[in-house]
Amino acid sequence: MRQLSLRQDLPCMEEDMSQSAVAAVSLQPGQPRRFLKPETQTAMLFLLPSFLGFMVFMALPILASLALSFTNWQLISAPSFVGFQNYIRLFTVDPAFYTVLSNTLFFAVEYLALNIIVSLTLAVWISSLKRGKAIFRVIFFLPTFTPTIAASVVWLLIFTPDGLADTIIRALGLGLPNFLLSSSWAMQAVVLVTLWANVGYNVVMFNAALDLVPKHYLEAATIDGANAWQRFWRIRLPLISPTIFFGTVMTAITSLQVFDEIFAMTRGGPGSATATLGFAIYQKGFTNFQMGYASALAWVMFVMIMALTILQFHMQRKWVHYDD
Repeated sequence: MRQLSLRQDLPCMEEDMSQSAVAAVSLQPGQPRRFLKPETQTAMLFLLPSFLGFMVFMALPILASLALSFTNWQLISAPSFVGFQNYIRLFTVDPAFYTVLSNTLFFAVEYLALNIIVSLTLAVWISSLKRGKAIFRVIFFLPTFTPTIAASVVWLLIFTPDGLADTIIRALGLGLPNFLLSSSWAMQAVVLVTLWANVGYNVVMFNAALDLVPKHYLEAATIDGANAWQRFWRIRLPLISPTIFFGTVMTAITSLQVFDEIFAMTRGGPGSATATLGFAIYQKGFTNFQMGYASALAWVMFVMIMALTILQFHMQRKWVHYDD
């Protein structure tokens, strides 16, 4: 019996010895070792164009702008190192900075709140329809395909004095001034145009999340006597809270970078009522040729975006529910 078991184990021992021999041959000193698997090398080859594009068009310009923020470069002359003078001027000398900062924060807060409320309302309405859901998704999503500058120019014609907006206001007897000529209403016009152009993205995303809510949760709540509002507030809203969180973060980031609508419609006016950080960066850098100062403004915007994003990720623990 013992001899029989040895004969049965012999092929396995020979196979192990052959594998050890192959491993020993592959690890001979004269041959280079492979540190990456073939599939990893293939993946890196496909990722290389995107990585090079990111380095050339994103990483290097970001580092260059950080270096320029410590210089006094005016494009036509060589940059000279000034240390933190641009930042000191920003916070202590330039009175327009705090106006621009307050306008940016005002726009971001108002636009973010309206975008989330309007998009969620429209998404719930589309989700309740029996027919035509796809049609309404397309209708609300179409403005996101329109170039922002082109859409802003069209809205500029609508808000022009004695244009369509003024005609409607007079017909309704509202007594409102022309939006673009009023320092109190110009920002509201910018918010309206930005909302029209971008609300469709969140509408489609929220509607898709609502459609993925398990039906048996809602059926069980209906059997227990929950009305439509209770089913939405206690079941549907918590289940789509991760999607709402993502939409909130992305919308907040884009709201702090608003530029196209202001450039096309108001150019920061009237006065400085609609001047934001994005427009101030363009104005200082490409109109006044103060590239160092514009770079300092850009990094202030970057710090604001990062701080807001970190705050949102910290606050998500209190209201975002992940379904395990």
